[in-house]
Formats: sequence, structure tokens, C-alpha cells
Amino acid sequence: MSNKTKLAKSSNVSIVSNAVDDVNTGRLIHHKSRIQRLLQSKELYLFCLPGIIITAIFHYWPIYGIQIAFRDYSVRRGIWNSTWIGWDHFIRFFSGPDAAQIIWNTFVLSIYGLAAGFPIPIILALLLNSLRWKRYRKVIQMVTYAPNFLSTVVLCSMILLFLSPRVGMVNTLISFFGVPSINFIGDWKYWRHIYVWSGVWAGMGWGSVVYFAALAGVSPELHEAAIVDGATKFQRVLHIDLPSILPVAVMLLILSFGSVLSIGFEKAYALQNPLNLRVSKIISTYTYEIGILNADMAYSTAIGLFNSVVNAILLLTVNSVSRKLSDNALW
Repeated sequence: MSNKTKLAKSSNVSIVSNAVDDVNTGRLIHHKSRIQRLLQSKELYLFCLPGIIITAIFHYWPIYGIQIAFRDYSVRRGIWNSTWIGWDHFIRFFSGPDAAQIIWNTFVLSIYGLAAGFPIPIILALLLNSLRWKRYRKVIQMVTYAPNFLSTVVLCSMILLFLSPRVGMVNTLISFFGVPSINFIGDWKYWRHIYVWSGVWAGMGWGSVVYFAALAGVSPELHEAAIVDGATKFQRVLHIDLPSILPVAVMLLILSFGSVLSIGFEKAYALQNPLNLRVSKIISTYTYEIGILNADMAYSTAIGLFNSVVNAILLLTVNSVSRKLSDNALW
């Protein structure tokens, strides 16, 4: 081997080794800078630490209990020592006589609530934002926000009292027109409407807060330019305000689809009675009945897992469709 070849090889080796040293040095510097950035913001991370710990304990740690859905669970034997039975609980649920009706009730009630309750906070925010008199706007905001601070039990008690067939204010009012008393809560034809629209009334004020925040970021110059061009108030709402809150509305809509089958248990259970079970028996109340009243925790866990999987699939699907159609998505 000639001296030139040896020199070329040695130079190549030195270049490679220098490059490797440079890479390692760069990684070390980057690692040190990352640690320095973490130390500089340590107060913020310490501030977030309690929330992270609580979330890990109450949301992630219990996930290991999902396996109860696939076991013949016994409290005496514990989770790991209970017999593994696979998909038996799921087969039991879907082959039962009530499964189709329960899933249908849950789906219809949730979609009805979403269709009625999602646009109304947007409309309320747009109307109040275009209201000229600020004093009246504050009064309307206070009145619409107030029902949100009522507990579910109090809200349901008010509904039962107002719609009582004997002493209810609604039946007392319609009796003046010769209409016979109506048992609204006992008639399944009215139950869904009562459930959904009472929820809309209670939540529309608080739901509009996010849209008010988005509207606050709209530049006044856009409205001034539109006024100069002769645009009416409705045209300004339609072409300036509405597009400004559209991304926020899409995000909230995606999140709403992620909980389509997770309707609140408290309100449905409080308004439920044997006369309206045809439409009021939903997944959450059925899970409570099976898991708590009948102490069949493995079976109720399987139903809850099915519910969560369906919600996750809907969330991913709606997010993907939204990203393709409007470029607005959660991720």
C-alpha cells in the first residue's frame, strides 16, 4: 500500500471521527440547553405538577381495571385472580333484549341534544355581541348564565314541580284554556323534549362564554371598513363575526362528538320513572342499575368500555373529516 493511500485513509478516518465528535458535542450541548430551559421554567412545571399527579391517579391509573370487563370478577379473588372469560360480557349485552333499545335511546337523545344545544350558544353570543346597549347585554348575560350554577338535582326538582299534573304551573296555566291536565314526565312522547330543552336553557349562557372570547379578538377595523362599504349589521355578523368563531365552533363540535354516547347520568336518572322507561333508559342509567344496584361490576364495566370505544371512534372520525374539509382539527 502506497503512502498516498495510507494518508487518504487516515484523513478519512480523522474526518469521520471529527464528525462523530461534533455530533456528540452537539447532542451534549442540546441536552444541556434543554436541561437549562427546564430549570429556568421550574416554577411553571412545579405549578403544573399537582394537576399532572391528580390526572395520573384518577384518570390513567384506573385504566388497568378495564380487564374486569374480560373476567368473571370477584371482589374476594381480586382482579388478577378472577377467571378470564374473554368476550362473554359483551356477548351477553348485545344478545340481551334491551341492548338495541338502550343504544338507540342513548344515540337519539345525544344527537337531539347536540343538534338543539350546539348552535344556540353561538346564536346567543352573536346576538349579544351586536347589541348596542351594554347595560341590557350585561343583564341578559347574567340571566342566561344563572341556570348553569344550579345543581342537577335542583334543576330536575324544578322541572318536576313545574310540570306536575296536579300542582304544576304549566298545567295550571293550560287549564284556563280548557285543556285537561297532562302528565308530561310520565308520557314518553314528551320526555326527550323536556330533557333536551331544559339542558339547552341551563347551558346556553355558559356555553356562549367561549364564543364571546373569540369575538373579543375580532379587529374593530374590519367592522369599520364594512360600515364604510355600506354593510348592514346582519351582513357584518355573517361575514366577519361568524367566520372568526368558526374554528372554535369546529373544535367544540369535534369534542362534542367524542361524548355522543356519554350523556349525563344524574339528570336522566332523576327524571326517569317506570312510565317513561321506553325512552329514558340509556347506557349510563343501565350501567348504574347493573353495576351498583345489581353489584355486577364486570358486566357494567364491559358496557362502559363499549361506550368509551364508540366515543373514541367517533372522535377520531369527526376529527379526520374536519381536517380534510376545513383544515380545522384537534391534531
